[in-house]
Amino acid sequence: MIERLFLSLAALLVAGALRADGPKKPLPRAFAHNDYEHERPLLDALDCGFCSVEADIWLVKGQLLVAHTPVAWNKDRTLEKLYLDPLRARAKANGGKIYNGGGAFYLMIDVKTEAKDTYAALAKVLEGYADVLTVTREGKVEPKAVTVVISGNRDPKSLADQKVRYAALDGRPSDLDGDAPATLVPWVSTGWDALFEWTGTGAMPEGERKALRELVARAHKQGRKVRFWAAPEKVEVWKELLAADVDFLNTDKLKELEAFLRGGEEKK
Repeated sequence: MIERLFLSLAALLVAGALRADGPKKPLPRAFAHNDYEHERPLLDALDCGFCSVEADIWLVKGQLLVAHTPVAWNKDRTLEKLYLDPLRARAKANGGKIYNGGGAFYLMIDVKTEAKDTYAALAKVLEGYADVLTVTREGKVEPKAVTVVISGNRDPKSLADQKVRYAALDGRPSDLDGDAPATLVPWVSTGWDALFEWTGTGAMPEGERKALRELVARAHKQGRKVRFWAAPEKVEVWKELLAADVDFLNTDKLKELEAFLRGGEEKK
């Protein structure tokens, strides 16, 4: 009798978890900056519906450790354990997608150690997750559950030379003047204060608003997405970013951005 009650309760808990996960609409523009610093790396962002997360990695004695600084190195916090393994498990559970409703999911990997050696180690690890990672073969992209984008200390030549690769590059606004294809550099990112002085107080200066929209339009014309890091985490700024059609809203405040986007402010 007690065993049957226990099993029934367990079934109800599982069903409840599935219902909580199922109806939540994914938020394509929600980007979890330094995601690994949250109480539950990846999982907190997924619970909020985020469709992109960032993990900083360090190559330490052959392992890819996730941390913001060397002080936080922990051999148990590897890229595989914190991100790749749970993303693979979730994709398998959801029929090849991270969310039941489908849509793209991005894992940005910010490389902190030397570019060439770190990418060589990373490329080998990513090959082991070929079943769930977007792959580019001879310049043709085959989307899968998770698309990896590399930022930080990048090694553009190594990626460009690969005939088969499981990652792309996070570019900079200067890449809009270059000839790298969008299949290699699908994003451009930059610090907010590198281009703008407005911090969300008062109206955004018209000149800055125009510059923001022109940059986004130019990137989109080339088939690239746009992200700003360190933009002020204010509703007024988020509104301007959405109005300009910026692809990713970079945040450390998961719940606050989720509430904003689910409040009807996100462009449909």
